[in-house]
Amino acid sequence: MKRPFLSLVAVLAAASLQVVSAAEAPVNALTAKEKEDGWQLLFDGSSFSGWHNFNREGVRPGWAIRDGTLACIDPHDAGDLVSPKDFTWFELQLDYNISEGGNSGIMYHVTTDGKSAWETGPEFQLEDNAKAGDPQRCGWLYALYQPPVDSSTGKPLDATKPAGQWNHVRLVISPKGCLHEINGVKYFDYILGSADFNDRVAKSKFAKMPKFAKTGHGVIALQGDHGQVSFRNIKVKSLADH
Repeated sequence: MKRPFLSLVAVLAAASLQVVSAAEAPVNALTAKEKEDGWQLLFDGSSFSGWHNFNREGVRPGWAIRDGTLACIDPHDAGDLVSPKDFTWFELQLDYNISEGGNSGIMYHVTTDGKSAWETGPEFQLEDNAKAGDPQRCGWLYALYQPPVDSSTGKPLDATKPAGQWNHVRLVISPKGCLHEINGVKYFDYILGSADFNDRVAKSKFAKMPKFAKTGHGVIALQGDHGQVSFRNIKVKSLADH
């Protein structure tokens, strides 16, 4: 039976303990419990350490390590930054802080089969929902999935904090289902390669990209060409056995 959709206020109240716990966690470090559970830190807070621009060596000057964050400071000379490792099934968690009107994204299963990262990797959209121009809102799977309507606002669910504040992302990519969360609030889930997923792709701009969401593995990419954005606490856990 389909569960009734709760208002954002009720959902936020139920998730508040999770958000507080995340905020109290050490910055750019793993707890003993996280290490025991198999989490890997992808950013140490002080170096790029394996991160590099998509399909090229090194990091363009638009990216910088600033105050313990991985920051896009000049989107005109940044481009997409990709992770040191390739992942298949995984859970990713990170914090992001976006500029006013900013637009960014987290892409996964990115390969070099396309000229751009988004030609192969689905994108978890990041943006300042208040002032960004792109109608695809924060937390949506770009051009494919969006959250249900929040009964308290009559608009799609939006659990983001304003530009300039830290937000927490949880992205789960699993053969049993993929999950998008922001600040402890579930937006939606989907299954890669399902009939529903493939039908949505066929009706989108990605239909013209034969390698889009097809490989089942790839690097994680952080988009850096639509505004300033900072990342921290970037950690991942393999779900290879799930």
